[in-house]
Amino acid sequence: MSELAFQDQYPDDYAHCYGCGRLNHQGHHLKSYWDGDETVCRFTPDPKYTGGFPGFLYGGMIASLIDCHGAGTAAAAKAREEGKPISRFVTASLKVDYLAPTPIDTELEVRGKVVEIKGRKVTVELSLTAAGTLCAKGSVLYIQIKGQE
Repeated sequence: MSELAFQDQYPDDYAHCYGCGRLNHQGHHLKSYWDGDETVCRFTPDPKYTGGFPGFLYGGMIASLIDCHGAGTAAAAKAREEGKPISRFVTASLKVDYLAPTPIDTELEVRGKVVEIKGRKVTVELSLTAAGTLCAKGSVLYIQIKGQE
């Protein structure tokens, strides 16, 4: 994609997240983009992130993918609404439903859709699929960091 990923627009002081921070050299470096009114992120997990059953991703990684992509979605949606640069959000509430085993070494697609923007609060609904199978859903409430408004 030619556009700049949401995470690549985070201010340097807030770009160290293990999941999506461009300045965390050992992190996952997730990249999220607009796809119409939704957002999309693609990631292929390494086999070392296996869960209790070989060949499938552990639940904490699934939650992390949903959380980090959702935070990027919240930041981009708020920036789009206000016509301002992207700011940072933190997670206030994270709910994940695990629907099917998620294979490792397969490209995963995480999609986000903003449900509500209310002041510094943004609610995002997310889905994680692998090879066309819906594996997890999430609902996350994010809060814009004070001073970033």
